Amino acid sequence: MTATTAISRLLLQADGGPPGREILPESISVTGMEYLVALVALVAGIYLSKFLLRLLGRPIARQFARPSIAQTVLRGVRLSAIVLTLFFAGWLAGLTFPDIVLSVAVFSAVVGIILAPLVGSIINGLFVLADQPFEIGDMIELDDGTQGFVEDMTIRYTKIFTLDNTFLVIPNANIRDRDVTNYSAEDERTRLSLPLLITYESDLSQARRLMERAARRCDAVIDGGPDIRIGSARYPASPTCYVNEYADDGVLLTLRYWAKKPYRLVSVRSEVQTNIWEALEDDDVDVDVAYPHQHLIFDETSGRAEVAVSEASDLDLSDVETGRPVDPSSDGG
Repeated sequence: MTATTAISRLLLQADGGPPGREILPESISVTGMEYLVALVALVAGIYLSKFLLRLLGRPIARQFARPSIAQTVLRGVRLSAIVLTLFFAGWLAGLTFPDIVLSVAVFSAVVGIILAPLVGSIINGLFVLADQPFEIGDMIELDDGTQGFVEDMTIRYTKIFTLDNTFLVIPNANIRDRDVTNYSAEDERTRLSLPLLITYESDLSQARRLMERAARRCDAVIDGGPDIRIGSARYPASPTCYVNEYADDGVLLTLRYWAKKPYRLVSVRSEVQTNIWEALEDDDVDVDVAYPHQHLIFDETSGRAEVAVSEASDLDLSDVETGRPVDPSSDGG
């Protein structure tokens, strides 16, 4: 009997056949005891799959260094055990091999239509596991600024435990198309930058020393040691302040320093900035933070400007309103 004939017979039987046996092939004839034995075998197979997970969990974890690969293999072992149990239960129920193949084919066709959108996620999940952009336990940042720890990786989705104490589940089809920053890959040391604009009248050398010393006072900052290598370049491990730019309103300094761990970057940056603020309040420090100033200059081509600096109660507003100049030597000036 061909597959087309079988499917046509299934549809005809489903339309007018006896209730309870509409979608089963003609060769299937089971008794109540066979149903019971098949059900017991199915339940036993499910418990067997759980036992296999406990039995093979540690050996597989030692075999694969990456937790995501180990968990994927364990899920595959459990799924295989359940599928084999279904075949065995069908055989106990009296299904022959052609009947089982036909049932699986029909079921797969229906499920394939319903679950077609998940196929892309599964394929992308295999690429994510193969490319190794991140691993379970890594701290990552998505392109929209969301930060968190990778909680779980499957062939369908990636689960992220965000720093806001929420779970974020992203299909693998989407996460492969997004820019992901991995803070935990290989070297956890992370470099931070802090810009500071000081006035041109400030002591430049003192400002640079002050910023470097403020960063060293933070316990979470690397205060020295050998240079840190990134690719073929090497960068100083100790905090270093550079003259970045001679800007319009002052000299722009940039402090670069390395955090030991990437898990508290906001608090580390806040502590360094607090140390700089406290250092600037010292009377012996000749450093002022710059901010925009505007000077208005009037000459013979600028017209006429009436300016008065005084308390509101002492200023004779009538003089200003009438356009008469205000005498700076008067009580109101």
